[in-house]
Amino acid sequence: MDWRRFIAEAVAGGSLLQATFSQPRNKETIARKTSVRPLKLKNGLHFQLERLQDNKAFHENVPEQAAAERLTALMGEYRQALIKTRQADVQLLANKKGAVTMIRHDPTAKTREPAASHNRVKSYVLPEGEPVPFLIRLGVMTPEGRVVKAKHDKFRQINRFLEMVADVLPDLPRGRPLTVVDFGSGKSYLTFALYHMLAVREGLPVNIIGLDLKADVIEECSRIAEDLAWHNLKFYVGDIAEYEGQTQVDMMVTLHACDTATDAALLKAIRWDASVILSVPCCQHELFRQISQPILKPLLKHGILKERFAALVTDALRANLLETAGYRTQMLEFIDLEHTPKNLMIRAVKGRQENRSETRAEYERLRDFLSVSPYMEREWPKMNRTT
Repeated sequence: MDWRRFIAEAVAGGSLLQATFSQPRNKETIARKTSVRPLKLKNGLHFQLERLQDNKAFHENVPEQAAAERLTALMGEYRQALIKTRQADVQLLANKKGAVTMIRHDPTAKTREPAASHNRVKSYVLPEGEPVPFLIRLGVMTPEGRVVKAKHDKFRQINRFLEMVADVLPDLPRGRPLTVVDFGSGKSYLTFALYHMLAVREGLPVNIIGLDLKADVIEECSRIAEDLAWHNLKFYVGDIAEYEGQTQVDMMVTLHACDTATDAALLKAIRWDASVILSVPCCQHELFRQISQPILKPLLKHGILKERFAALVTDALRANLLETAGYRTQMLEFIDLEHTPKNLMIRAVKGRQENRSETRAEYERLRDFLSVSPYMEREWPKMNRTT
């Protein structure tokens, strides 16, 4: 089969999974690599072209009707292409005169089907072996797409986070630009990952803000966002409790914000009526100092047990208060215990919540039993909002 016909049939038949064009004929003017993948948008199937040049990614969404012609034209810019379809992998090799040789690799049914399934599962996460510009810039990947050995746990954490985000994408509003705030963004691995998923992979109009107290970290993150030409990703120095930069936020993220900083972030998300909340709490000291219950003395007399118990109680009370505010709340394992003890994520999605009065009563019974006064409840009236 002629290689041009192969490309046309792969696009028209819906079997094209991925294409990678490499070895540019002119390194001065052509991106060193162009990746192509199918992308479903509101106005139909498109194919997203990602050009990687100087560690910056440039994206273009090509309608299905024009995709075969564009891919054929790309072969005139590169000496090599690897095209993956549901049936086979095909390698295209061009000589100096421009003649293209097509080499077909037909995997067996036994090896092909799991791979295809794996590709579908990983459509929302970052695959290993494929260069991702922001991961390269953050030192997680090499320019060839290999995960740096010392950063493999971070790579795994990023992918787990994106899996959790993928589950709630249908709960985000459509038809207008989305606003996402990441409180306590730190070095912003996950902030960059969010932008990559929402803006680059999903093609959604989005403005993402990262907030942290460390000025040097914010300066570096801002520089990376500028280098990547991600103009709708901004970083600011600021305190979570005092932040007033937005009046409407669609998704609020806070990962490992210390002690009551997590509570302050959750309260702001409730006030903003955020559609999605993702929170991984950290170092919950507040209730550790307050808990008092003689019946639990066998547990509370051991410091390490009291610390863990206090952390679980803190998150349980937070979840109940979110439910009384109209959120469906889940407790999820963020990453495995061997990587960090702070491995619980509170994922809350705005929606109709039944029996809110009973949920509030459950909260009050547990609060009173343990003689605690949580930050979220104390600060709740200051929101000037009826929940």
